[in-house]
Amino acid sequence: MGEKYQALVARLSEIRNVDRARAILSWDQQVNMPRGGAKARAAQLSTLSRIGHDMLISDETRHLLQDAEKETEDAAYDSVEGSMIRVTKRDVHQATCVPTQLVADITEAEALGHQVWAEARANNNFAAFEPALQRILDLKRQEADFLGFVEHPYDAFLDQYEPGMTASRVKRLFDAHKSELVELVVAVSAHSDRANDAVVRQSYPIDKQRAFGLKMVSNYGYDFERGRQDEAVHPFCITFAQGDVRITTRFTENYLNPALFGTMHEAGHAMYEQGVAPELEGTPLSRGTSLGVHESQSRLWENVVGRSRNFWSWAYPQLQDTFPDQLKAVDLETFYRSINRIAPSYIRVEADEATYNLHIMVRFELEMALVTGALAVHDLPKAWNERFESYLGIVPPTDKEGVLQDIHWSSGLIGYFPTYAVGNMLAAQYYRQALAAHPTIPDEIGQGKFDTLREWMRINIYQHGRKFTADELTQRITGEPVECGYFVDYLKAKYTDIYGL
Repeated sequence: MGEKYQALVARLSEIRNVDRARAILSWDQQVNMPRGGAKARAAQLSTLSRIGHDMLISDETRHLLQDAEKETEDAAYDSVEGSMIRVTKRDVHQATCVPTQLVADITEAEALGHQVWAEARANNNFAAFEPALQRILDLKRQEADFLGFVEHPYDAFLDQYEPGMTASRVKRLFDAHKSELVELVVAVSAHSDRANDAVVRQSYPIDKQRAFGLKMVSNYGYDFERGRQDEAVHPFCITFAQGDVRITTRFTENYLNPALFGTMHEAGHAMYEQGVAPELEGTPLSRGTSLGVHESQSRLWENVVGRSRNFWSWAYPQLQDTFPDQLKAVDLETFYRSINRIAPSYIRVEADEATYNLHIMVRFELEMALVTGALAVHDLPKAWNERFESYLGIVPPTDKEGVLQDIHWSSGLIGYFPTYAVGNMLAAQYYRQALAAHPTIPDEIGQGKFDTLREWMRINIYQHGRKFTADELTQRITGEPVECGYFVDYLKAKYTDIYGL
């Protein structure tokens, strides 16, 4: 491509390097940093966010973008060049809407808020977190005003994670399957004796949990030559380069599920990032297209694959060999039902597939109210518990197991939660298309072969990076926008079998 386009790409790569340097500091904060470093780290992250923001909205970048757009005006919509210009224009527009000082202030408040949240969560003390959360929320409301919105201020946040998505559309998707989820949970409760989780709630030494989880995701295709796993308060995946995509998890000695399925979940994110086309590396296109599509991959590898009967027909003998004292006398079907037990739980990341989206609906409704001021931060724990009881029939005994459980609000990630539910829907929708193309995938999973499924995902999703919006990508793959019906069909088929409904 021409000289002006190349100059733009070089400039964007410099900006991307600043963003990735900030990501490294953020990773270190959550994995290694001592408690005393919080204030200085907040200032460092704030400085880098200011530098990156100023570079993106600078006259230099805008002029390079204008020149490159003229030079590439004949580029096809789905070409790298056409997509680079289109995505960069959107990024520059959004960044230009928000003052640099506000960006820096938000970054600093989030960095400080993370440390306060981690300690408040450990001490079950929401009051200690309340001022930090109020500060973040006040700044985010200013951000929404600068970004602009048509229907609801929440749309300004949601659009950052799921471009084109609105709160009203999320509500329609939720309303379309909420009653079916509730009906399924009620139907299962009448047969609750057909599955229990006692098997996975034994003592499982952490070193063996770690080794087994890493072995499983290595078989999936997560490349440890270009990644690693560490521990964090809240599991996450983070990308510094296509050659450095890291995952984290947290271990519970007396419960097998969190670390094992959390590792599968984060590896799903990581394989997406590792699978982006190499020619996009270092550019604005070199990451996932949206968080909903990203979550489709983490939820697919965690649940659709990782909790399937076919997967465990291959993996369970290996797990038994790893934990003979706990599992040698437990047959495959008992274990399979144990990891797929449906029961309301307090913790989102440990929730079963059928109740998971109900957790998200609680958070979505609370965030909507927080953003408008209809719900005060001080009243959040009470509102959380009331809504939780309404949706799931249980009340968290502590704020640590309730309103303090997630990292998202301390990190300013308002509008993020709905993308998890969208990811569940898209996982079922995409997997259906993969099976249509390759009907042998379930049998291959039963043999420990994952390359056909992974390669289908790479060709259809991973390699494109951010070239397309989630809607565009989903239409290309399935011929439809995101739908909740396939997810509900998947759940009904799976749990009718398990519970004999």
